[in-house]
Amino acid sequence: MPRFGYHASHEQFPPSELLGLVRIAEEAGFDAAKCSDHFRPWGPSQGQSGFAWSWLGAALARTSFPVGSITAPGYRYHPAVAAQAAATLAEMFPGRFWLALGSGQRLNEDITGLPWPEKSERNARLEECAGIIRALLNGDAVSHHGRVTVVDAKLYSRPATPPPILGAAVTEETAGFVGGWADGLLTTSGEPGQVRKVVEAFRRGGGEGKKLVMQVGLSWAESEDAALRGAHEQWRYNVLGGEVNWELRSPEQFDTATKHVRPEDMAESLLVSSSLDRHVEWIGRYRELGFEEFYLHNVGRNQEDFIEAFGGKVLPQLRDVQSRRQEASPAGSTSGAPAA
Repeated sequence: MPRFGYHASHEQFPPSELLGLVRIAEEAGFDAAKCSDHFRPWGPSQGQSGFAWSWLGAALARTSFPVGSITAPGYRYHPAVAAQAAATLAEMFPGRFWLALGSGQRLNEDITGLPWPEKSERNARLEECAGIIRALLNGDAVSHHGRVTVVDAKLYSRPATPPPILGAAVTEETAGFVGGWADGLLTTSGEPGQVRKVVEAFRRGGGEGKKLVMQVGLSWAESEDAALRGAHEQWRYNVLGGEVNWELRSPEQFDTATKHVRPEDMAESLLVSSSLDRHVEWIGRYRELGFEEFYLHNVGRNQEDFIEAFGGKVLPQLRDVQSRRQEASPAGSTSGAPAA
């Protein structure tokens, strides 16, 4: 049975408010939660950026379901420090914390003054850091001299079982790259045909049989107009595409770069609808690609209304569809899901 989680966006809400929202999401029937890890918001209208690692400890302590996060090691976070943070959460909350690693955005990572490299170099740095983090979580003593330096590091407080490490990717090239070292793929929603290509590239790169996780970007409200307006106000900064999202360095630059974006343009990059049934249909199409976990990110400000509506009507429908498919399939198989 797939897991449906709530995405907690640190760029958009104060951490205290997000803590309350994640508790409401659990009560409403969501299976898990995931949070972002930003130093700056994408744009001025979002206006927040709490420290994800502090929040994760509070969220795990105040809920009973799994909570994970994505981070970019090698810039703001030395990989040994990221490994220690992950190990502490996994030791305190066994089996409930997971970590995804990505190559990062200049928006967040260039505050240290390190040069911001091109994508190929960022990927090489990511793979290096991922190997260091995994070795430390496994209990190894690590010394490393490369793109990052580690001298005689060892974690003394570790979980009995290391947390899974996912690789974040939105392109085929990066998906194939992370397939070689990650325990699973974390990607974002998009046109199903393109998402399929990303999944196939991940599997070819070494990800065959590994977990597939998706962050679903959507905008739901009581009316179509409100859904479009909410998406435009809060999330127009993420429609630029290409390398632009990873290269701009301030919320003000994102604001300037998206002056031309209209509310009606938002439906090209997000699932925008006031129809709950439409969202069920859209998310169900991604399930056909083999995804096991979905973290639903409603980009508008109407979080409590979203949690209530999706917890009460969307998630039950998605689970019912999956149950009926399993009942109709031969024992031990999952209808419609590609073989792992």
